[in-house]
Amino acid sequence: MNSRILAVGSMALDSIETPFGKAEDALGGSVTYFSAAARFFAPVSVVAAVGKDFPAKHLKLLSGLGVDTSGVRIEDGKTFRWKGHYGFDLNSAKTLKTELGVFATFKPELDRAQRRSKTVFLANIDPDIQRAVLKQVENPSLVACDTMNYWIGGKRPSLLKLLRRVDVILCNDAEARELTGEVNLVKAARWMFAHGPKLFVVKKGEHGVICFAKNFTFLAPAFLLESVFDPTGAGDTFAGGFMGTLAKAGRLDSATVRKAVIYGSVLASYNVESFSLKRLISLKRFEIESRYRQFRKLTEF
Repeated sequence: MNSRILAVGSMALDSIETPFGKAEDALGGSVTYFSAAARFFAPVSVVAAVGKDFPAKHLKLLSGLGVDTSGVRIEDGKTFRWKGHYGFDLNSAKTLKTELGVFATFKPELDRAQRRSKTVFLANIDPDIQRAVLKQVENPSLVACDTMNYWIGGKRPSLLKLLRRVDVILCNDAEARELTGEVNLVKAARWMFAHGPKLFVVKKGEHGVICFAKNFTFLAPAFLLESVFDPTGAGDTFAGGFMGTLAKAGRLDSATVRKAVIYGSVLASYNVESFSLKRLISLKRFEIESRYRQFRKLTEF
């Protein structure tokens, strides 16, 4: 399998406040966090739209990390902005302001190379857009999507059509219950498999991850940290490590999927140690492998 990953979603400027500090107009967005994590395992091409107010240094930064940003369109208007606040419960943010800007009219157009991508990550965007992207990809081998309660409630028919075309779905436990109508996650997994996906990944924040497959289930805790500054982007960072591992391996067997869950968790644990991409930018491969080994010791019995 060609290991290159096509990631389609948002690039944003985030203003965030937590009990431990704050950041104004920091680099954010789903494909930003995803690509900063996935690039450790496989080449990544991102497709997104930003406004003319988007600092050029951010695209230069991502390019310097090895991310292909040629699919990022700079359009007339303002960049997607999100402002949020976290209390001491870092599992949930209070949204204070959302300004979609050019993201409101985002219509991805893939170039020839992107159409040939074998691994595709559809970040949390309108399922109509996610499906439109898939119509442009010629013959993908591995497709994953993320979603949220807004689309589950407002675009359910489109989302159900999308599920028929994806191999992996990632969402949190509340979203999983709303989408499937099942309170019990084991029953929710059965529902999910009947509607298309082969892997059902439930993100539970500081309580870890549950990955359901048709023939196995794998539970992993979150890595034990002394300092957590900002959980923004942790889910997309997890997805980057997870999908990067799968793309590199080119298979979905039990051992590879379990390994991917841990690598995703490791990347997410580094992400929450700072605001924006600061920690992911400075992160080295030996640090990832070191924490991977620590993770193994923590969960060994």
